[in-house]
Amino acid sequence: MQARSALFDLYGDHLRARGGRAPVAALVKLLAPLGIAPPAVRTAVSRMVRQGWLDPCRLTSGPGYSITPKAARRLDEAAARIYRTGRITWDGRFDLLVLEAPAARRERQRLAANLTFLGYGTLDDCTWVATRPGEDVDVLLDEAGVRYERFTAAHTSGTPGAMGVVRRAWNLTEIGQAYEQFVAEQRPLLAGVTVRSQDEEAYAARFRLVHAWRTFLFRDPQLPPALLPERWPGTAAASFFDRHAARLRPAADRYVEQCLDAGNRLARQKGRET
Repeated sequence: MQARSALFDLYGDHLRARGGRAPVAALVKLLAPLGIAPPAVRTAVSRMVRQGWLDPCRLTSGPGYSITPKAARRLDEAAARIYRTGRITWDGRFDLLVLEAPAARRERQRLAANLTFLGYGTLDDCTWVATRPGEDVDVLLDEAGVRYERFTAAHTSGTPGAMGVVRRAWNLTEIGQAYEQFVAEQRPLLAGVTVRSQDEEAYAARFRLVHAWRTFLFRDPQLPPALLPERWPGTAAASFFDRHAARLRPAADRYVEQCLDAGNRLARQKGRET
């Protein structure tokens, strides 16, 4: 697990609801159960500041970092997809992007990752399609300096033809197998975490569960049911995720509060000493 990716998970799943900020000491303590060393945390934080995801701030417990408006939008969108708080609908139309890909390979890869996150799949190197308009896609392409044309398209043969487009843009067999592998890998890891487990253990198990589930934001465009195969593995995987994420949430929340409170207690103690 990379420190930068873990920080996104930490802010999105725990700290966003607590004001979106935390002292550096708490960030280090909260990522320690995941095997992430303090220097890696600090390096990742500095990188996220340069990229516009975090801002330095001064808290009562010491120096810390808060999410930027840009980060808040991305985290809220990710949370809505992770926990599927919105109903997936489809009006029978596609959002179609025809763009001039960047010349540099690294820029192409970054653009592809961002478009995939927003739910777009590729018909060819320059043509991207989604079943719903991606939020901020125009901003993304403008910031990347990419020239593009955007269309709204409907297949003349209706849903059967649209399903053909979907199968060109996304490898649903591969995505379905990834969902099955997710459940197979997580089930034995979660089975050992019970009500008798320590809060830290439950927190770490839930963190890894959410982290693994979050990767599907870059794999699965969350297509409307009408365009999915029968007995879609993603449905069973989502139920599995929901059940265990909810089961481990109380203990995970207690551990997060413990780490945040520890920083506040230390600050109060230093204040009394001075």
